[in-house]
Amino acid sequence: MKKLVALLLAMTMALSLAACNSNDANQSPDASAGSSETSSGEPTNSGSAAEITDPNSIADDMRSEDGTYQVAFVTDVGDLKDKSFNQGTYDGVKLYAANNGLSYKYYRPANNSEATDEDRYNAMRAAVEGGAEVVVCAGYLQEAALRRAAMEFSDVPFIFIDGNPLSDDEGNLLTNVAAISFQEEQAGYLAGYAAVMDGFTSLGFSGGGGGNNDACNRFGYGYLQGINAAAAELDITVDVNFSWLYGADFQASTDLQTMISGWYASGTEVVFACGGAMFNSISNAAATNSKYVIGVDVDQSGEGDFVITSAMKSLADAVQWALDHVYDETFTQIGGQATKLGAAEDAVGLPTTDEAWRFESYTVEQYEQLYQQLVDGTVVVDANFANQAGTQWTNLNLNMVE
Repeated sequence: MKKLVALLLAMTMALSLAACNSNDANQSPDASAGSSETSSGEPTNSGSAAEITDPNSIADDMRSEDGTYQVAFVTDVGDLKDKSFNQGTYDGVKLYAANNGLSYKYYRPANNSEATDEDRYNAMRAAVEGGAEVVVCAGYLQEAALRRAAMEFSDVPFIFIDGNPLSDDEGNLLTNVAAISFQEEQAGYLAGYAAVMDGFTSLGFSGGGGGNNDACNRFGYGYLQGINAAAAELDITVDVNFSWLYGADFQASTDLQTMISGWYASGTEVVFACGGAMFNSISNAAATNSKYVIGVDVDQSGEGDFVITSAMKSLADAVQWALDHVYDETFTQIGGQATKLGAAEDAVGLPTTDEAWRFESYTVEQYEQLYQQLVDGTVVVDANFANQAGTQWTNLNLNMVE
């Protein structure tokens, strides 16, 4: 996915004239003084000759000399180190800040999985009052709070990951909000197709958000489409368990682990763990039953040999690209806009390193051929997950576990 930033830059340049005409009031603001709790860790050093590419080498907490923080991240539900959505997004914040000599801090809304819109707004306000020049917000649940914060702090640019453009009470676009989302259906398709082509015939999907998260819905619907396409190609029928149970808050739980263990015991071979910290329960079930997991959002192969692949989206790259628009004073090109990223931008896909590729018969070369078909439009994955309920699958038996 290394091409993403270059491709996004080219796309932005092509749209810059139209964007400048429609968005003319949002340049990167100066940092304002404010009070913020000082975090532990070492300050970021500017002027380092070597680019930092490993986010794990950068402290999650840092100490700012003046007690203010320039780049702020407001977490989604779940843990910061969820090895998924929160972590992947914050990796982009850390990498950009570390490579550009900026201070950074994450803000977790109060009450974690029970956070209210007020809790989320308070975290955003704390970030701005703590000196934030830009605030990165992760997850669709931030929408109401982010609308309020963006209206109140109109001079501060906000980056909304997995969100849509926002409007004020009069219906005017908030041009200080840049909305970035992904074509998760393509990543899900690639994962489901690869698993079936590798010989798995009994699969599962366990999703977060209780069926109300658009990103997870697209992952799941794309996954089914990929499974069905591969099964049709092989002229076989595949069994699929599919559920939103126990994942509404994206947390690990005993109930979730028990359900997935039951699936594995009944013959399910691999489960797509699509929901942040839910991965912990599903991976524990897989390890106990000697079965397999498909990770989500980031490459989760490092969690164990039971992870056969991950349906990824380039969270860290997208965040760095957006932050660069703030600091090179071209935010007007993306503020108030919807940026949708997919295979054409090299922004979704499966990990293909030797360490992460665990399929035995399905090859990287075959995967790359399919990926190119997504890029050129030969293969089109339906993103409208509302169609899932009415789809007549030709080569899979879908068992909705509710």
